[in-house]
Amino acid sequence: MKRLIFVLLAALILAGCAAEEEKAVNEKVVETEGDKVEKEFTVKLPFKTFPEKYTCNGEDVSPPIAIEGVSKEAKSIAIIMDDPDAPLGTFTHWVIWNIPANITSIPESIPPEPVVKEPISAVQGKNDFGRIGYGGPCPPSGVHNYKIKVYILDTFLNLDPGATKEELENAMKGHILQYAVVTASYGR
Repeated sequence: MKRLIFVLLAALILAGCAAEEEKAVNEKVVETEGDKVEKEFTVKLPFKTFPEKYTCNGEDVSPPIAIEGVSKEAKSIAIIMDDPDAPLGTFTHWVIWNIPANITSIPESIPPEPVVKEPISAVQGKNDFGRIGYGGPCPPSGVHNYKIKVYILDTFLNLDPGATKEELENAMKGHILQYAVVTASYGR
């Protein structure tokens, strides 16, 4: 009987560890140039490796992102997803901003529209595929690590839909309260 209890307990512990390994949680919070970053907050993905659904080999829809611990002074959230492992330099997959700061979960499948009203309100820019909205991982070969950078801002940005990553980064300068990065991989 003791052995059975031990085996069951060990199985539960291992199952809990395996479940935890399937989530990606933000890396160390860093200070960004020109902004005073207040306190840590948490960004989570439900995976460490992109399921095919969120890639060019699947439905190519944006992934769900959980956000916890946003500053009370925050007004909006911006997200940039890019691939620093791309052969010709960092490749931008998603540029989205003006997400209300009271959002604790970005749902999957944000429509590829310049101005999004449902399921959340937001504005999207152009990715390096030349399209508005999300463009999933699509490496030419090998495994790439995709960075999802989440910025908590003290304002809503007056930036035209379709803006580039560089334009968003410039518009955010001086407005970043919190910043975190979460990484997930994908290969083919």
